[in-house]
Amino acid sequence: MFGSLLRFFRERAGMNQEKLGGHVGYSKSQVAMVERGERAPRGKFVEIADEVLGAQGALVAAGGMLRTDRFPAWFEDYAELEAEAVAIYMYATHVIPGLLQTEDYARAIFNCHSPGLEDEEIEERVAARLDRQHVLCRKPAPLAGFVLEEHTLTRPLGGRPTLRDQLEHLLDVGRRRNVEIQIMPHQQEVHAGLNGPMILLETAELDQLAYIEGPGGGYFVNQQPNLSNLYGRYGILRAHALSPEESANLIGRVAREL
Repeated sequence: MFGSLLRFFRERAGMNQEKLGGHVGYSKSQVAMVERGERAPRGKFVEIADEVLGAQGALVAAGGMLRTDRFPAWFEDYAELEAEAVAIYMYATHVIPGLLQTEDYARAIFNCHSPGLEDEEIEERVAARLDRQHVLCRKPAPLAGFVLEEHTLTRPLGGRPTLRDQLEHLLDVGRRRNVEIQIMPHQQEVHAGLNGPMILLETAELDQLAYIEGPGGGYFVNQQPNLSNLYGRYGILRAHALSPEESANLIGRVAREL
C-alpha cells in the first residue's frame, strides 16, 4: 500500500522514478522496487519523498505503519512450513544452505546481492537467517539431510578465513544426531540433480511437498507425479554422494588446506 501511494504522488507530481531517485539517493530500479512493495524505504527516503512530491505528510503517516518482514514475501510461506517440519532435505548447488551458514558467511552472501542491499537490510536478513537455524535444535528435532556439491566447499565467499570457519561449522552441525551432510564429488559421472537445487519437507501431518527456488523467487510442488519424481531424484543423489563419514573427512581436509 505504501508503494502504491508513493507511485500515486510521484505521478501526480509529474516526476519519473529516476528523478525521484536522485532526490532520495536511490537508483531508478530501487525506487521501482519500493513502489512494487519489494523493498522497504530506508534512511530519510519517506521524509524526502513526502516533501519533494508534495504529499503533505501522507507518505510520512503511511511510512509510520510500514511493517518490515523478516523474509522476502515469496519466502514467508516456506519459512513457516520449515519451522514446523518433521523432516527437511536439501540439495544445494551454488552455496552452503542457509540452515548451515555461519554469520560471516551469510553476510558475505547478502553482500553479493544484486541490486545491492543497504547495510541495515543486510543485517536484518542475516539475523533472520540465523534465527531459522533454531529448527535444527528444537525439540522434537526434525530429521535433516543435506547433499552439497563439492564446489560449495571451495568457493571463498567472504574470504578464506570466513570459508574455513564455515567448513568447521559444517563439521559441528554434522555431528548432531538428527543431521546428515553429504558431499557430491566432482568426479561423479552420473548425476540426477542437473536440473538444479531443491528442498523437500515433511509436515507434522506427514504431508510431503517440495520447494524450488530460482532467481525470481520460489514455488511449491505438491502434485503428483512431479512430487514423487523430486523425492526419487533426491534419493538417487544421496546414493551417489559420499557417505556422511567420507563427507566429513573431505570437509575437514579442505578446511585444513585453506
